[in-house]
Amino acid sequence: MSDSLSTVSDKLGMPPGALVHVGNVHEAVTRLFVVDYTSEYANEHSIQSIDELRQYRNSSSITWVIIEGLTDVGVVEDVGKMFDIHPLVLEDILNTHQRPKFEEYDDYLFIVLKCLMPEKGEFSVNYEQISLLVLRNVVLMFKEKTDDLFNPLLKQLRNSKGRLRSSGSDYLTYSVLDNIVDQGFLLIDALDETVILVESDVYDNPTPATLNQIQRLKREMINVRRNMSPVREMLAAMLRSESPLIHEQTYLYLRDVSDHSLRVIESVESYRDILSGLLEIYISSISNKMNEVMKVLTVFASIFIPLTFLAGIYGMNFEYMPELHWKWAYPALWVAFITIPAVLLVYFKKKKWL
Repeated sequence: MSDSLSTVSDKLGMPPGALVHVGNVHEAVTRLFVVDYTSEYANEHSIQSIDELRQYRNSSSITWVIIEGLTDVGVVEDVGKMFDIHPLVLEDILNTHQRPKFEEYDDYLFIVLKCLMPEKGEFSVNYEQISLLVLRNVVLMFKEKTDDLFNPLLKQLRNSKGRLRSSGSDYLTYSVLDNIVDQGFLLIDALDETVILVESDVYDNPTPATLNQIQRLKREMINVRRNMSPVREMLAAMLRSESPLIHEQTYLYLRDVSDHSLRVIESVESYRDILSGLLEIYISSISNKMNEVMKVLTVFASIFIPLTFLAGIYGMNFEYMPELHWKWAYPALWVAFITIPAVLLVYFKKKKWL
């Protein structure tokens, strides 16, 4: 949960590479968690001091460093200095409004993407920026929040039989990317359930609340598309990379992630079209209801116009009106009042206006 917002304007006037957190300020306290593993063992522990990371710089094991919470700029800066990360990269990590991208440096790869997760209850999307620095035997991951998003990967690392334990930092990176992209399928499932309910409301009982729901979902789809579409470009750039940090066999897995991202994007586009169709159906339904109301009012007006005409004539105060002195004038007028509406109703029914 975010309680405040730091904006780009906070950085105005600062030199390039100045480290300032930009984005939602979350309640998560900055903490470091390390998973160090080989095919023989896997150790997990929290880091209390940045100096504890020094032992992993040249280690032969694979080390996954998870930094949760970005509000403590000093921690991010110290980690960057420990692993010789360029200040501009650290600046991008702290700016949580980054577009998903892939950048290649001499000694490391830099990856930024958004993790999109459905909220519980009413459909909405929870966005979290995740940045990865991929070194030879180390993967640094910077997250905005504390959550259980990567628990499945931690379980795999605890299992000595998994491929993850016997592979390098590039395969760990693939696993992280795959886990993030696959959250999109959970999002699509949640969206599908919501769209079914909205579709039912549109056909059965469209109300202003239905319109608000459609508009809200369309806005969510725009945001989802804005954050998911660049992921395909990012993965394409990774597949084109000739970095020695990515082994040949890992490219096969990255292609699979790219395929998953494409499926999510296509699903988002499909649901956006469905919502546009539901909006048109809603407008048509409301228009039809209005036409029905106007038809009823027109029928009543058509019935009462001749009656009002007759009542207006015989309600005038002229002295010489022959009909006023006829014995059967009043009953005749009532016969007219009953006959005219009856004839009109029969006529309207034959025309199928009623």
